[in-house]
Amino acid sequence: MPTLVQEFTDVFRTEHRGVRDLLLDLVEAFRLRDTERVRELVAAVDAATGPHFRYEEESMYPQLVAIFGAEYVAKLLADHDGAIRNVQRLYTLTGHDRLTPRQAERGIELTRQILPHVSDCDGLSIMVETLPEDTVDAILTTRRHARAAGLSLLTWAATARERNV
Repeated sequence: MPTLVQEFTDVFRTEHRGVRDLLLDLVEAFRLRDTERVRELVAAVDAATGPHFRYEEESMYPQLVAIFGAEYVAKLLADHDGAIRNVQRLYTLTGHDRLTPRQAERGIELTRQILPHVSDCDGLSIMVETLPEDTVDAILTTRRHARAAGLSLLTWAATARERNV
């Protein structure tokens, strides 16, 4: 039976891999100027990142202040702000029937700006390993609640997130 830390690490890494794959597929869809696929993938990124960002901000990031300090956690939050803005901008691009080369390039740029946070954030799991088991359990509980609520990134940011973008 896996420990809570192992459970956390498994789900956290799986979620990051899923978002990574969506973002890489989105880059390819923009490259091909496949507007329909771009629409599908932007909606999928929005849906996948909402619960994930929520439990990170509501439960995990506050615990990481004691490890990294407030300045680094503020950077993580600013990365989320940027990702939210980028998803809003990506949705704007999906409103076009056809993407111009310039619009497609802009979509690629916006998508690639999110990727470093995905890879950097994945490494936080080794720091969560140092937290007490009851803290990890609380993070996993918050994750379950965020997933059950099912708010997309932009819906969560507009309605339930404590931080404004």
